[in-house]
Amino acid sequence: MRQRSRQAGFTLIEILVVLIIVGLLAALAVFSMGGSSQQRELENEIRELYLLMQTASEQAVLNNLEMGLQFTEEGYQFVAFHDETGEWRSSGERMFRPRNFPDWLVATRFIENDAPRLATAEDKLLPDVVFFSSGETTPFELEFTVGRNSDYAHVIASDGVSPMEWRRPGDGDQR
Repeated sequence: MRQRSRQAGFTLIEILVVLIIVGLLAALAVFSMGGSSQQRELENEIRELYLLMQTASEQAVLNNLEMGLQFTEEGYQFVAFHDETGEWRSSGERMFRPRNFPDWLVATRFIENDAPRLATAEDKLLPDVVFFSSGETTPFELEFTVGRNSDYAHVIASDGVSPMEWRRPGDGDQR
C-alpha cells in the first residue's frame, strides 16, 4: 500500500483572499489620508500666518516700532510704520515678504473699525491689524475656510490686549 505524503502550504485561494484583504486595507488608508489634503494645506497656511503674526508682534516690542498686517485680494503682507515720514511701508525683512493664499482659501476679516491705525488719509499701505510696540494689537478675528460654504473653519483672534489665539475646528468656542 502506498502512503500519501501530506505537504504543508497555502492554496491559491487562501493567498488570493489575503491579497484582497491587504489591498482593501491599503486603499482605505490612502483614501483616509488623501481625502483631507486641502484641510491639511489650510492648516499649514494658517500655522504659517499665525507664527508670522506672533513674530511681528514680538519684533514690534523688541524693536520699539509698530508693525502691521495688510490683507489684499490675493493674500497678505506685513508693513512697518516709519516715524520719520509718518508712513506705512513694506517691511524689508525677507521673512515678512508678501504671500498669496491658494485660490480655494477664503479669508473673512472681522476687525474693529475705530481702533487706532497710525495713518493718514493718503496712506496706501494702511494695515488691517496693527502690532503696537506696547505689545497690544488691533482687536480682530480672522476666519479661514476651504471654499465659501465650509463649516471647517480656523480662527485667529485677539481682543487687542490678550495674546492671539488660534481656534481650530472642533475646539468648541467658535461662533
